[in-house]
Amino acid sequence: MVSTLNELPQLRDSGFGQPWPRHGLNLLYWFTHDYIDFSNGGIVLNFRPKNGEFGFHKYHNRIEDEEHNIVPTPTQDFPYYEVGNLNYAGAGDLPNYVRGNDHNIPDGNKDRIIVRLDANGRLNRVYVTEHSDPKRFDRNKTFRVSQGLLQIIKNMSREKYLTEVCSTREQYVRLQSHVTPASNSDSWCAIL
Repeated sequence: MVSTLNELPQLRDSGFGQPWPRHGLNLLYWFTHDYIDFSNGGIVLNFRPKNGEFGFHKYHNRIEDEEHNIVPTPTQDFPYYEVGNLNYAGAGDLPNYVRGNDHNIPDGNKDRIIVRLDANGRLNRVYVTEHSDPKRFDRNKTFRVSQGLLQIIKNMSREKYLTEVCSTREQYVRLQSHVTPASNSDSWCAIL
């Protein structure tokens, strides 16, 4: 069962995108401000995930491997897409505040957003998750993000959002100022 995040304190307490140098909080902010809009009570996509902009690519929910499914398997065959792999083709189009100066630092590239489209190609689910290892996502760190929370984030400045969701002042300063030390360490990267 995937828990749903409905409020900013729940997002903060989930640990998604934290601690620095993780990029998930900035990725979620970008997603709500640039990738989607709201109209007539629903979410409207400004781009099409299947076109691959910003590093979006098909997410394959392993139906045959229930142990590794991280999002609920629908009875219909709805497509899932993921974004957030900073090494994936097209990710270079994400804003600097999401990408960072160096995405080869440990844990700096482990956060993802997974979206599910309905039969008409409309967005009907948004999930946030993180890698537990370079190939798998952590089921215990996967959350559905409610439309209400997406709207709350959409109506905030990035500064206010980070103030509300960062667990420490240091985390806020680093994400806000986008400070990233140089490193030659391996990054979290998985192409599924």
